[in-house]
Amino acid sequence: MAQNYKALDLITVSDILSLGIAEEEAEQLHEKLTEIIRDYGAATPQTWKHISKDLLNPELPFLFHQMMYHGCYKDFGPDPPAWLPDPETAKLTNVGQLLESRGNEFLGTKYEDPISSFSDLQEFSVSNPEVYWKAVFDEMNASFSVEPECILGENPSYPGGQWLPGAYFNPAKLCLSENKKRARDDVVILWRDEGDDKLPLQTKTLKELRFTVWQVAHALDTLALDKGSAIAIDMPMDVNAVVIYLAIVLAGYVVVSIADSFAPTEISTRLKISNARAIFTQDLILRGDKKIPLYSRVVDAQAPLAVVIPTGGSSFSMKLRDGDISWQDFLKRAELSKEVEYTAVEQPIEAFSNILFSSGTTGDPKAIPWTVATPLKAAADGWSHLDIRRGDIVAWPTNLGWMMGPWLVYASLLNSASVALYNGSPLGSGFAKFVQDAKVTMLGVIPSIVRVWKTTNATVGCDWSTIRCFGSTGEASSVDEYLWLMGRALYKPVIEYCGGTEIGGGFITGSMVQPQSLAAFSTPAMGCSLFILGEDGSPLPSNLAAIGELALGPTMFGASSTLLNADHNAVYFKGMPVWNGKVLRRHGDVFERTTKGYYHAHGRADDTMNLGGIKVSSVEIERICNAVDSNILETAAVGVPPPGGGPERLTIAVVFKDSSSSATTDLNTLMQSFNSALQKKLNPLFKVYNIVPLPCLPRTATNKVMRRVLRQQFTQSENSRL
Repeated sequence: MAQNYKALDLITVSDILSLGIAEEEAEQLHEKLTEIIRDYGAATPQTWKHISKDLLNPELPFLFHQMMYHGCYKDFGPDPPAWLPDPETAKLTNVGQLLESRGNEFLGTKYEDPISSFSDLQEFSVSNPEVYWKAVFDEMNASFSVEPECILGENPSYPGGQWLPGAYFNPAKLCLSENKKRARDDVVILWRDEGDDKLPLQTKTLKELRFTVWQVAHALDTLALDKGSAIAIDMPMDVNAVVIYLAIVLAGYVVVSIADSFAPTEISTRLKISNARAIFTQDLILRGDKKIPLYSRVVDAQAPLAVVIPTGGSSFSMKLRDGDISWQDFLKRAELSKEVEYTAVEQPIEAFSNILFSSGTTGDPKAIPWTVATPLKAAADGWSHLDIRRGDIVAWPTNLGWMMGPWLVYASLLNSASVALYNGSPLGSGFAKFVQDAKVTMLGVIPSIVRVWKTTNATVGCDWSTIRCFGSTGEASSVDEYLWLMGRALYKPVIEYCGGTEIGGGFITGSMVQPQSLAAFSTPAMGCSLFILGEDGSPLPSNLAAIGELALGPTMFGASSTLLNADHNAVYFKGMPVWNGKVLRRHGDVFERTTKGYYHAHGRADDTMNLGGIKVSSVEIERICNAVDSNILETAAVGVPPPGGGPERLTIAVVFKDSSSSATTDLNTLMQSFNSALQKKLNPLFKVYNIVPLPCLPRTATNKVMRRVLRQQFTQSENSRL
């Protein structure tokens, strides 16, 4: 894209005027640009650093931002740095302070400074897990009721070793604990309901949160469920959801995470797999003027005992089933205990705390248990890569049904930061103002949300200057959309973050002490080793540029060791190569490592895709599409990345029973039918972007559909339209 822009030293006042900037301002901008070029050159990272810091602001047209960025890096090649760490500020980050105090101890004479030595620390975290993780747990004030025998022990049942053997722990207790970084009067949750944009934020201090969680935990015990029973949450991620989540874990039960967008069949499937004994839900979801039923979906799913929170009052839109309990009546069960401390149920480190779901390639959701240790992985990623600490206010539009919901709770509270929750759609100006009013310091996004903000200019007039960094996960991002995003917060970095539910966090990400390039990852996550596999299935040299399927080192703290409804070894380890005596762990994404050491994601290597930040199998989509029209013989669903980069778009290849149907079928009507069925039966967020009629689907010798071939063909077709 940069080749379409002028080099900075060729840009004239007229070029700036052509973007709609007034003459006087255009002349001032050009004069300042000339000064920066004189001091730093026309095409260096330092040039861009000073342009982004001293010349650009959110009020200037984004076309001018693009002119500056692409002009500066016109001939730079791949992965130009969009953000450079400041040496002094780097020393104040969590990782910087750890290195400044213990860098010589960890790295010996190799230690120089946080920026120069970050990669050495990452390698140290892999090769010396005992020392590294002990240091991080100390930094996060992680305490165990029974100390582990060691950090990592050998155990033939665990391919990468057994973490924290013998330890007993309750992560919710730690979330509610005072420590040297957090006092009981500190605000730990801030929130606002959609439509209350002019009202003050609502808050809970640590003391208030503890009282509320304790009361819910006491009330849970009145349900007479066995400890360790599964209890589902299917509701928007508001303050009540966070309280309920913490109470379930504190009381020794297991959370079953269900996204509030799921249809009854999807809810039912997850309840049955997890053997949930009860469910917390909400009557309705309010989104602007819309009232979206939720409790009725839970009823249609034939859920067990439900505790139902009324929406916007004390009455319900429908009569509760016999045996179901209103939120008010549930809390009354523990009215006398609402300020009585609940004694946390300390559990062995391998005990389950949360059951989450991730789509597999068979059409069934994989049930992935998080243990009581997994929250420490989420928090450690937040500590080391997103630099979350006391005083931070962390917002990330998500839901407890997806791993980023629990991640947000733990990464914030276990690092003595505050959680910022917006109870409403994150797509509009109301959310943008909430970010401003809450003084958010770390804002998490998915690219689809950023695209809407940019298209609608939702952030106009909002001051996002308190943001220290953005986090981005769930989908592939696009350079220009994330350039726009950085520009809303005076060019703070975007830390790309990629992982999985089965990892409890990320395996590849960025860092506040490394230069960050747009839509690229700069480092394996702490404690993680990455391998790009060649065509023969063996790992390629780690110091060379390469592209291929990604595999992970098995010694990865927080990663799953079991599945409820599948063979964990078969899913993640069977058939994988051995490296240094250990079997590598399958991940399934195709990654590219560039000549400059950055990484780019290129989608799934198997038959799953990522739609709107939600991983879904092709089989799930095809099963629904095949039943839409009697003329359809078969379909193939693939995710196609747009030409400019960004989230995958759902494309359906269709083979008709009668070849003449491809010419007579109205594809627009068929697309509407596909969308209606998918949104009703699978997820209301899914949308078909394109339909391609084909005479037949490409298949292997064993008759398997080669979706990878279709993805490649459709991607080439999209690119050829440019």
